[in-house]
Amino acid sequence: MTAAAAVPSPSLHRSCVSTYSSSSSSSRCCVRFREEERWLPRRRRRTRSGLSGAALPAMARPPVLSVALPSDTGRVLSIQSHTVQGYVGNKSAVFPLQLLGFDVDPINSVQFSNHTGYPTFRGQVLNGNQLWDIIEGLEDNDLLHYTHLLTGYIGSVSFLNTVLQVVDKLRSVNPDLVYVCDPVLGDEGRLYVPQDLISVYQQKVVPVATMLTPNQFEVELLTGLRITSEEDGLKACNTLHYAGPQKVVITSAHIEDKLLLIGSHKKAEDQPPEQFKIEIPKIPAYFTGTGDLTTALLLGWSNKYPDNLERAAELAVSSLQALLRRTVEDYKRAGFDPSISSLEIRLIQSQDDIRNPEVTCNAVKY
Repeated sequence: MTAAAAVPSPSLHRSCVSTYSSSSSSSRCCVRFREEERWLPRRRRRTRSGLSGAALPAMARPPVLSVALPSDTGRVLSIQSHTVQGYVGNKSAVFPLQLLGFDVDPINSVQFSNHTGYPTFRGQVLNGNQLWDIIEGLEDNDLLHYTHLLTGYIGSVSFLNTVLQVVDKLRSVNPDLVYVCDPVLGDEGRLYVPQDLISVYQQKVVPVATMLTPNQFEVELLTGLRITSEEDGLKACNTLHYAGPQKVVITSAHIEDKLLLIGSHKKAEDQPPEQFKIEIPKIPAYFTGTGDLTTALLLGWSNKYPDNLERAAELAVSSLQALLRRTVEDYKRAGFDPSISSLEIRLIQSQDDIRNPEVTCNAVKY
């Protein structure tokens, strides 16, 4: 594929110096201090000659600054795949979101040595129980304050059902949570996941998503509609709006020898959606990680322009195009023919194009 609510601060305790003041409330402070002390490691006093046996008073727990002082853009929980080498899944999404100003907490649904397009790969797969264990660990420490949830490739029904539990849990903390879902099912007629995931996306995931970013093949699977024209694409967007999401972006659709992004934003129930297209320049190469990157860029820019999905899509597509051109040029500079194999994107080298893209791909309203 191609491509805030106020956060409550945790209760803070003063340092041991102010806790043991002479005020009338000092006894109550001491009680609170001792209650907190149970989780604190004991520190030993360091003297000039070394470590003595006496322990220093325990220090008060510091605030988690990403919760107490969140960034202006927000805090994202990103549940996606991870590769040690290369840029797909979280490796393709986290860094761009950080460049756009977000605090990002990644959960890696899989951890592989490299993406599966290589001759071999090795690694581990996270299951639903392990995912929920991580969520409970965050909840135990009052760390589930997120403005956005981002999900990408999910390989099993059990894991996807656990993701739905995560959505409910995060919205119990922040009812205004924005859920951006890239429903990674397949591409160009090829299914990447078990068949039974399709119905779970249709019946359970689409209704709770805020933004959906499928490609042409995935839209057809989710709606049951065949897309052979722009009108078909708009009809599919309307079908998905009816199911739940306010924003739908078909990130790539091959229609009449053109590669298009089709976007649709339904701002009110009693009004038709605002819809547009962007013609995407074709680059004669195949890249990995571009769908994950596109969805991350759409999340980032649509947060900056919440009522202008056209502008957000222009910035996302233009940024991606600059990155892909640099990738092709660098492979050629290394003496490699970029048309004979899939290419790892040049993410780090393109960070200026991610932060401040020059708009080269313009939206046209329907």
